[in-house]
Amino acid sequence: MIRIHAPGLALALSLLALPAAAQTPAAELPVRPLPPDPRGTLTLTTENDLFGGLTDRYYSNGLLLTWRSPSTELPSPLAWLDQRLTWLFGPGNLRWGVSLGQNIYTPEDKRRYIPDPRDRPYAGHLYATVSLSRSTERTQTLLELQAGMVGPSALGEQVQNNYHRLINVKRLNGWEYQLKDEPTLNAMLERRWRIPMGRIGSLDTELIPSATAALGNVAINAGGGAVFRIGQGLEADWGPTRIRPSPAGSSFFQPTRDFGWYLFAGVDGRVVARDIFLDGSTFRENSPSVHRRWLVGEATAGAAIYWRGTRIAYTQVVRSEEFYGQRGTQIFGSISVSFRF
Repeated sequence: MIRIHAPGLALALSLLALPAAAQTPAAELPVRPLPPDPRGTLTLTTENDLFGGLTDRYYSNGLLLTWRSPSTELPSPLAWLDQRLTWLFGPGNLRWGVSLGQNIYTPEDKRRYIPDPRDRPYAGHLYATVSLSRSTERTQTLLELQAGMVGPSALGEQVQNNYHRLINVKRLNGWEYQLKDEPTLNAMLERRWRIPMGRIGSLDTELIPSATAALGNVAINAGGGAVFRIGQGLEADWGPTRIRPSPAGSSFFQPTRDFGWYLFAGVDGRVVARDIFLDGSTFRENSPSVHRRWLVGEATAGAAIYWRGTRIAYTQVVRSEEFYGQRGTQIFGSISVSFRF
């Protein structure tokens, strides 16, 4: 049985289909190219509910390793795709990227050998992405194509229980009932706008609104939000790297000075028409599942600092309830470290 709901599909498709001009804010912003960047960026991001939340439930852990290229010519298959999506991307410096990631999800009650059917199912997701992005002084557009595996082959049980053994924490017994193996394929589109808000003394301020959409058997959603930033050297990036389904942020940074820093706070929300980790397997009628909420929101705050070719950032996240029966919001932290080569 395929569990995909048409209203959410239509919403995501409509956002993905919007051309660049149709998504520009009412105030016309100048489009100026950035200087070419000869260096790529390697970023490691980890998210865990022990950071700030001191829990071990729901979205338990995420790891993401991302390489974002210099702003140079594309490999031939990606160049072919880019040429056919110029209407969507608009102008800007072009980059490509690849990522490898793993997300782990667990129920709140992990003492049970047979999990509570009203609790979030056990699930792991191992995936790789290829991405294209265009950036100007005022806009950034990012397209990601993601392929992977949900189920035992995603190695969620092995990673979590071996880590628990390493730190002398009791292993989880319910992984036998995790979502079964299923190949995954998803497309994600994200657009951001940079709106300068003036200076406070020696500090720059800006607002970065964003719009996102995802379509595939992992997730169908569409949403938007905004981040306010204050600091020095804001032009170097578009915010710290995050792990999906959150807005992706900026896995590259292009500093114009040796040292920069900023503080930030933001909110975003999304309409969710499908989430495989809540709705269960796409083609299995007896898959573990819970009653998903249609609206999910996040509030974020944090800080980033960069010095020459290194950037370190921390983001504290409060995410609203994702399914009926969830006991309160989830608090987790995200740490990313980036190096330019």
